[in-house]
Amino acid sequence: MASGKRYGSDVVAVVSPEVYLNGEFVPADEARVPVLDRGFLFGDGVYELMPVYGGHAFRLNEHLARLARSLAEVSIPNPYAPARWVQILNELIERAGAGDLLVYCQVTRGVAPRDHAFPRGIEPTVFAMTSARPNPSRAQLERGIKAVTREDIRWQRCDIKSISLLANVLLRQQAIDAGAAESLLVRDGYVAEGAASNVFVVIDDVIVTPPNSASLLPGVTRDLILELAAANGLPHKEARIREQALHGAQEIWITSSSKEVLSVTTLDESPVGDGIPGPQWQRIYALYQNYKCEFAARKSA
Repeated sequence: MASGKRYGSDVVAVVSPEVYLNGEFVPADEARVPVLDRGFLFGDGVYELMPVYGGHAFRLNEHLARLARSLAEVSIPNPYAPARWVQILNELIERAGAGDLLVYCQVTRGVAPRDHAFPRGIEPTVFAMTSARPNPSRAQLERGIKAVTREDIRWQRCDIKSISLLANVLLRQQAIDAGAAESLLVRDGYVAEGAASNVFVVIDDVIVTPPNSASLLPGVTRDLILELAAANGLPHKEARIREQALHGAQEIWITSSSKEVLSVTTLDESPVGDGIPGPQWQRIYALYQNYKCEFAARKSA
């Protein structure tokens, strides 16, 4: 099974021994991609990351639908039908020893002479791997995390899960350099999302998240949080959030496939609410964990 080494509060994932590349399962240290692959030259590709609980990919259909959408938006043909994707990813998970993992899959436009224009008649490059799923530390769950606000310097199609992530990398590093875990991005005075997460706030006891748009990724975990809030009678809505409202929020959370749902208790060196994870986060976190456990039990039955 994949494993991880802990440095400070982060888990560094170690790739499982085998990966999937263009129709074959091969040892990770033997996998090779040509230097003329457009993913390498241009960042011309898209990706998905999904959690695995108890050996079963979580919300797999939703992740594959988002992958298909990203591919369509950048005019890369989807190399596989959904059933074939399921078969490949399930076998990859089994080869990794099942358990709790992360699955990363990436599709690039393929290999061609370097030219900005789309090449004709080439096959997409398909890559997938598993890694250890980092668990939030006890300190993160009990005390929350720190975040900073930063201007959103990314391109204008953040709804596409592109492998071109340099701006996200720089923004996330700004958070790390400031002693924080995440950068919350502001565009034209409104909150978009985190550098690698979606954003929720609680204002007047209502759970609020920005509506889907070109400024943010339609998060699979984000959508599940909204489903859980609706199913359990928690007041919620999708609405634009001004930066000033962010700083005055009762609670702030970030969500993603790897982070699940974490409470932001310090923003720009100031406490959020009482400076500890709030009651709405406590409720949503418990609902998410219950849903996850029921999913794993149902799949294993």
